[in-house]
Amino acid sequence: MFIKREKGPVFAVTHDGRKISRSDLPPKNTSRWVARRKAAVVTAVESGLIDADEACEMYSLSSEELESWVSAMSKHGTGALRVTSMQRYRQP
Repeated sequence: MFIKREKGPVFAVTHDGRKISRSDLPPKNTSRWVARRKAAVVTAVESGLIDADEACEMYSLSSEELESWVSAMSKHGTGALRVTSMQRYRQP
């Protein structure tokens, strides 16, 4: 049996120390984005597990939306990805 190897790293380490792989990413048809799922996508993009274009295409995201997730997580952590906390972390 021949298994196709994806280029790039096999796993990424999240901010809380867990290892994730491509199989741990949210499903492609995700419509409800909770902070944990957003954090998994951001971690995968930052570590090179998937690239930003692939993430945008896979999850039907705009590049601006993904960039807002990346900047919110890098500045304030995963708490900034919660919708209820959005006003607290974003400037008007």
